[in-house]
Amino acid sequence: MRSKIPKVLHPICGRSLLMHAVTAAAGLDPRQLVVVVRHQRELVAQHLAENAPEALIADQDEIPGTGRAVQCGLEHVTAEAGTVLVTYGDVPLLDTDTLAQLIAAHEDGRNAVTVLTARVPDPTGYGRILRDVTGTDVLGIVEHKDADEAQRGIDEVNSGIYAFDLAVLRSALSRVTADNAQGEVYLTDVLAIARADGGAVRALVTEDPVLVEGANDRVQLAVLGAEMNRRIAERHMRAGVGIIDPLTTWIDAEVTIGQDTVLEPGVQLQGATDIGEDARIGPDTTLKDTVVARGASVVRTQALLAEIGEGATVGPFTYLRPGTVLGAGGKIGGFCETKNAHIKDGAKVPHLSYVGDAEIGEGTNIGAATIFANYDGVTKHRSTVGRHVRIGSDNVLVAPVVIGDGAATGAGTIVRKDVPPGALAVSAVTQRNMEGWTRRRREGTASARAAEEAQRAADQDDAAQHDAAQHDEAQQAAGQQASAGEPTTPATTDPTEEQNNR
Repeated sequence: MRSKIPKVLHPICGRSLLMHAVTAAAGLDPRQLVVVVRHQRELVAQHLAENAPEALIADQDEIPGTGRAVQCGLEHVTAEAGTVLVTYGDVPLLDTDTLAQLIAAHEDGRNAVTVLTARVPDPTGYGRILRDVTGTDVLGIVEHKDADEAQRGIDEVNSGIYAFDLAVLRSALSRVTADNAQGEVYLTDVLAIARADGGAVRALVTEDPVLVEGANDRVQLAVLGAEMNRRIAERHMRAGVGIIDPLTTWIDAEVTIGQDTVLEPGVQLQGATDIGEDARIGPDTTLKDTVVARGASVVRTQALLAEIGEGATVGPFTYLRPGTVLGAGGKIGGFCETKNAHIKDGAKVPHLSYVGDAEIGEGTNIGAATIFANYDGVTKHRSTVGRHVRIGSDNVLVAPVVIGDGAATGAGTIVRKDVPPGALAVSAVTQRNMEGWTRRRREGTASARAAEEAQRAADQDDAAQHDAAQHDEAQQAAGQQASAGEPTTPATTDPTEEQNNR
């Protein structure tokens, strides 16, 4: 992988490679589940402790080889009889059903060893399965580098996944040596020993070769991830989920989605996200470990550890941080961020706001550009807004404050102390205009030039209005003289000017 991270801890569809293998094996309800570790042991063991505490950890010593790994694992097995399943930590698509089929074939046939195999179009690099003339029993496994031309033409390959009779396995491993070119203890040697002891060695061919493909580098990891995602999306669609564009929709293995929910393009559902029925998610939405109830709409949103209530709406361009709980019918609108906030049924934070460490009561509306100032530089504080409150636009609530039921605040208010129920809180001062400030303090700037141009235009408008008013006054005075029988003198004898005046 060319990585500081152990290969088996690289993630795919919400789980590490190792946890996909452990989950598949744990689905069989085994009496004991043992994970053999060696490379970067501490990181792998810690990961197991956090995600699969029921698993026993066996440490492989410096002797290399798959046979030696199984020997170390068997030291933790307390049973004296039964079936031992051996699988790998880098085959993420291998599922419980396939492992159950392998065990059933093994136990029904009373086999000493049963190997899971696959037929592939290009078997290069794989160990080939050698069968007897009847095609029933497995004679052995030959590695690609050791195979002759005829054997290389065999398309049935070894997956490395086996079911063993426990007694047979213990006995055969005690006789396997590392006397080979690689100096390794090969698990494949058990097959020849078991067959020589008179046991039946057979194979189960999986009809889906992808299930046994491993990830040995990041390219293979990406290919398997895309295939796993395709299968997950198909499973959800066949269960009644609408996915508009499966190619741009990514769904982790543990996600649950209700019937008739629609996923728009660009949706990523991660972790343990749980979505109810009749919801609409996306486009361009990422939800991780988030619960979305029936009928909710979530558009262009990123959410982590949040809860969205029935019929609620979120987005677009919204960020729900951990601890956000939005009640039924509530709204968190565009360009909002919330954190550790309980926004109750029917409450709305429509747009351009930050709500952190707060409780907002039923039916309350938070005006645009409202900030819950929850941090004093040392400690986070919590604010409470009651039911059916109306918060004006561009408010700042300096925590901790309590705003009572039915209260309201004016636009631009900074709330620094509690507001009683039903009260109106305002903090605005009388507006003061300082005439000519820009011209005096910003001389030579574009702002000053714009102000001067606007002032000249305003002065010209004022002068024109003044002239028009004087003319109206003169006309009114002339009319009054005429009505009193006094002679009047024409204002002009110029026909053109007289016509204009008319």
